[in-house]
Amino acid sequence: MPELPTVRIDIVSDIMCPWCIIGYKKLEHAMSKMREAAEFEIIWQPFELNPDMPFEGEHLGEHLRDKYGSTKEQSIKSRQQIIETGKALGFEFRFNDNSRIFNSFLAHQLLHWAKSYNKQTALKLALFDLYFTQQQNPSELLLLLDVAEKVGLDRNAAKEILETQRYAQAVRDDQFFWAENDVRAVPAFIFNKQYLLSGAQEPQTLQDVIETIIKEQTQ
Repeated sequence: MPELPTVRIDIVSDIMCPWCIIGYKKLEHAMSKMREAAEFEIIWQPFELNPDMPFEGEHLGEHLRDKYGSTKEQSIKSRQQIIETGKALGFEFRFNDNSRIFNSFLAHQLLHWAKSYNKQTALKLALFDLYFTQQQNPSELLLLLDVAEKVGLDRNAAKEILETQRYAQAVRDDQFFWAENDVRAVPAFIFNKQYLLSGAQEPQTLQDVIETIIKEQTQ
């Protein structure tokens, strides 16, 4: 049986971004249709929506009002749309009137480290769950260590990495690289370092790109 081509997908995203998990769920659907035609290498890349966010975070509704000018009614409508979209894709958002938005820099450092152990996707999904479903603060050290341990990473090693911020500069460098390569919003999907798609694209759109890449690799 011939070896399947490998499609590399870099996903630039932030765990604070609801459309990032929605976009990934749509990508999962597209990949499931192509499992017999290709293998996939997923690499998560960092993006901070709010790099200056304090540890304690901000009230989500107030943040959206101050940053985007959203009214309370607009925020509620948007929140409901996200909840319904997530439910249809098998992901549960539990927004409430007290939901907050937090700093994600430590989480990105943990994700950078997890790449060496092929645990990035498991960790990323666990972080999305921690924030959106459990409504917890993913910048709290103990919570991050719990999540790291849950997905099979060494808790003590994770603690040392986060306390020393060993990968802080590496994360900043990665963010700078993607900003220099025209990634201004998330999610962004880069296929085989060639094709860039921005936003939570529909599964068929993603599948079309994958099919194009497979054809190029097998010609």
